[in-house]
Amino acid sequence: MATALFENVIFGPIRSRRLGISLGINLLSLDQKLCNFECIYCECGWKGNGKKSFNPKDEVISQLCEKLQQMHSAGEHLDVMTFAGNGEPTTHPDFPEIITATCQVRDKYFPEAKIAVLSNATMIDRPKIREALLKVDDNILKLDSAFDKTVQLINQPFNGYSVARTVEMMKEFKGKMILQTMFLRGTYDGNVVDNTTETEVAAWLDLVKVIAPQKVMIYTIDRDTPADDLHKVSVEDLKQIAHRVEALGIECSVAG
Repeated sequence: MATALFENVIFGPIRSRRLGISLGINLLSLDQKLCNFECIYCECGWKGNGKKSFNPKDEVISQLCEKLQQMHSAGEHLDVMTFAGNGEPTTHPDFPEIITATCQVRDKYFPEAKIAVLSNATMIDRPKIREALLKVDDNILKLDSAFDKTVQLINQPFNGYSVARTVEMMKEFKGKMILQTMFLRGTYDGNVVDNTTETEVAAWLDLVKVIAPQKVMIYTIDRDTPADDLHKVSVEDLKQIAHRVEALGIECSVAG
């Protein structure tokens, strides 16, 4: 299907379903996805086979400064600066330093704007990454299932991903994080894809309770996906899941 990469280091601002008016920051290559997940629903498509490359720290901050200065001079509104883009932002070797610099630039031009990081949580066992994520306003970490088998099907992680280990590291944030989950249905590689079954949702809710995030974001497919036979989950079904999260005393947003 017609997936697409982000073509710029700084992109937008765009209206995000979950975050409002968002200016995107892409730390990864502009010509291929660089990620330690190969999610079957990823809007960036399948992982590239070329040499790894990251956008240099100085270039990222320079372009961010220029864009924020332009927006500030034009009197534009900004809700959030979001680290997303063509892969997993926390794999950038200078990620902690970039977060520190971004906080400084934000405070100069848009002190009311938040800084968000969309992450698959694979790097949160590294102290410097955790420290950096604790500096941002919205530390958004992915967990698409309570079962390793389902994660292997939907997210196709590299290097021995474990749900149990990921949950333990999420607990280290002591609630200063947002849990994000994609719900979807369909088939892939001859397997049924459905993390909305009662077995899946009940087990996931048990982990939500253990992680105790400040908020949960649940959403479904909105753009083209690299795998063909994947389908949106209805807003009504998402709201039913959200009500069960809220029954735990945790805020839950829905993006259908």
